[in-house]
Amino acid sequence: MDKNKLIGILLIIAVLVGYSWYFSPSEEEIAAARQADSIANAVRERNEQQREIDQIMAEKQALDAALTDSTQLFFAAMRGTEQDIVLKSNAVEVTLSTLGGTPVAAKVYGYKNQQGGDTVTLFDKGEHMLSLRMAAKTTNIITDRMYFTPSELTDSSVTLTAQAHGGALVLRYRLHSDHLLHLTVATPGLGGHFAPGDQQMNIEWAAKCRQQERGYTFESRYATLTYKEKGDDTDNLSETSEDIDYKPEEKLDWVAFKDQFFSMVLIPRDDIAADAVLTSVPMDKGTGYLKDYRAVINTPFDPSGTRPTEMEMYVGPNDYRLLQRMNDNTLTGKDVELQTLVYLGWPIIRWINRWFTLYVFDWLTHFGLNMGVVLILITLLLKAITYPLVRKTFLNSARMRVLKPKIDEATKQYDKPEDQMMKQQAMLQIYSKYGVSPLSGCLPMLIQMPIWIAMFNFVPNAIQLRGQSFLWIDDLSTYDPIVEWGTNIWLIGDHLSLTCILFCVANVLYSMISMRQQKDQMVGAQAQQMKMMQWMMYLMPVMFFFMFNDYSSGLNFYYFISLAMSAIIMWIMRKTVNDEKLLASLERRYKENEKNPKRTSGLAARLEAMQKQADELKRQRDELYNNRPNRR
Repeated sequence: MDKNKLIGILLIIAVLVGYSWYFSPSEEEIAAARQADSIANAVRERNEQQREIDQIMAEKQALDAALTDSTQLFFAAMRGTEQDIVLKSNAVEVTLSTLGGTPVAAKVYGYKNQQGGDTVTLFDKGEHMLSLRMAAKTTNIITDRMYFTPSELTDSSVTLTAQAHGGALVLRYRLHSDHLLHLTVATPGLGGHFAPGDQQMNIEWAAKCRQQERGYTFESRYATLTYKEKGDDTDNLSETSEDIDYKPEEKLDWVAFKDQFFSMVLIPRDDIAADAVLTSVPMDKGTGYLKDYRAVINTPFDPSGTRPTEMEMYVGPNDYRLLQRMNDNTLTGKDVELQTLVYLGWPIIRWINRWFTLYVFDWLTHFGLNMGVVLILITLLLKAITYPLVRKTFLNSARMRVLKPKIDEATKQYDKPEDQMMKQQAMLQIYSKYGVSPLSGCLPMLIQMPIWIAMFNFVPNAIQLRGQSFLWIDDLSTYDPIVEWGTNIWLIGDHLSLTCILFCVANVLYSMISMRQQKDQMVGAQAQQMKMMQWMMYLMPVMFFFMFNDYSSGLNFYYFISLAMSAIIMWIMRKTVNDEKLLASLERRYKENEKNPKRTSGLAARLEAMQKQADELKRQRDELYNNRPNRR
């Protein structure tokens, strides 16, 4: 850079700095601006509060007018006495209120709650709202402002009627013997009060998702607003952050307010229109709730009153087999695939859980075994299935270990960095002659990884583990604390889980044995890289502790048993394999390959071809250098 350019750049910088300094506001101006901003914010907040007050007052005035205006369509239904109607089946209990005519409480029988009882309350008064809205010619019909009169009451069914001028709004509820609550909405005699072009019923549904399990953090991961798109898979809103006013692009089959082990699913007979609005807001730990759910949906409605609108609500556990049976009992006439509420993993992992883990789990639980024993038996079965491949891989690694002295001798002349490809080629040639594959050392991990991931998705969603004790574990579906404290510590939480500690210890033990096995077969730069890998393998259990301390004891117990068995199997194989006999068998194979040489293939062939290309390029470059004309 010449002198003139340097001076020009310095002048430009000086101008910019001087401009910024000269026109920058003073401290008094900054303070005045801050005060103005605070005043503006206060005015904005006051205006927003005033708008909310005005809206509430307007709604109150409209309600008061409806209560006093005898010309209103549902004038007779605007006054009454609130009464609770309880419907029961062998599985659930649903409480309906005559004010609004919709469910205000729901309980599921046969499952333990945190207080030790055998009934789980999914929602109670003040925690759930279901409002039906229809647009009439002169006003909007909103059910949550009406009083309904009960009739035809039985233990499992009731008819709720809101009288109107010349007709009525009739809600017929019927609780099936399982977990389905059937609702029929009819408007006899009101066909002339609706606009013919408006053929949609608006449904506003909201609920606070209760914390049912011991661990807030772990349970909250599996509590999510889930929905199924028509002809497609299920999807869900965010499990960890606010998801407000999300609008799916397709029609929906159903919407579910889902907890880890229980769900409420709204299933209209007809499709949910593509203009649904879904909201999920996480709630703070200690409030007793996990999420605040809200769904605003539209479903077809016959304004003539000829064809009633029908829908169902599933209220019950996230039991895969039970949800499968529900598909045959719904009104829709199609497979709504409610079992997809039980998340079994990505497509490949889902296939393993769907067609293997579930059947094995069902078969073992059929014998009435303890769930901890079932997990141990599943682990033993999986180890037995994978043992032949694991043993084959171990023997291949052992062959590489006994060949290490020969590899060191054959590659000692390739110490320069530019000779690394030739060194690798020489190693692969020796391995090929002895019939050893250097890439099979990772096979055990590759075999076990899909199974580990499958169990990672299956165990936390298996409701059969909920409330089941084993050894020192009170509940296999949540963590098993040996120490608890009141405050939350970053990364650790407010407890130490014993099964998580055992899992991490078993992980360290397995890593030590595995790393030692691999270290014995590494040469040259590979041995140096192995030292770096060793530290990473020892750090992984520490990372797993922070990840799994909140996870279910059943999952940690499975991983502990699996890793402990893997370490024992590897240790036994290491003790039972005779290196001298193994080397002798390799020597016999080497002599056979000398008599019947095989064509080099695979990675060795590719490296050999690359080396030949490099040698040819080097030869051509040397020829050009040697044949170029001399320059003075």
